Amino acid sequence: MVRADRRAEYQRVTKETRITGRIDLDGDGTPGRISTGIGMLDHMLDALATHARIGLDLEAVGDLVVDDHHVVEDCAIVLARLLGESLGERSGIERFGWALVPLDEALTRVSVDLVSRPSASVDLGLVRPTIGGIASENAVHFFETLALFAPFTLHIKVLEGRNDHHRLESAFKSLALAMRQAIRPSAGINSTKGTLA
Repeated sequence: MVRADRRAEYQRVTKETRITGRIDLDGDGTPGRISTGIGMLDHMLDALATHARIGLDLEAVGDLVVDDHHVVEDCAIVLARLLGESLGERSGIERFGWALVPLDEALTRVSVDLVSRPSASVDLGLVRPTIGGIASENAVHFFETLALFAPFTLHIKVLEGRNDHHRLESAFKSLALAMRQAIRPSAGINSTKGTLA
């Protein structure tokens, strides 16, 4: 049986960052306040919330004078904790989701399995060292961290693309559609083991 209230709040405070977040898996896709201090990350999280049709608030303050790593990583941790908490024991959901999403010349395939086993295979095919203030290695690290801390299984493969902004945005939108499918309410527990926890 799906949880009646698929919402969660989470706060992470370290010497490097202070992040608060709220999620509503049954929202209408209208993002709330998303402010990370990195415009490109805000844009990607906005796209994720919009296309997954979830309500998401995420406010972060961090040591961007050092670089983007701590903020990107900790935003992924907070989003992961929000997903994990709002899904509960994960009964009553579709569990699997997949999508193939274009953005102009870029095309990305994403598959997710919301079983509680952390695994990530992420190939974004990024060429530039940074995209809008996010280091390319940290873009990959965002997705890996999300899967590790939620936890769930995630495969992302950018199949086509010349523009790194398009590649990254296509990946976030493809993840959004795969998540939207996987979190959809479904009767029973979609597992031969009888549990997704």
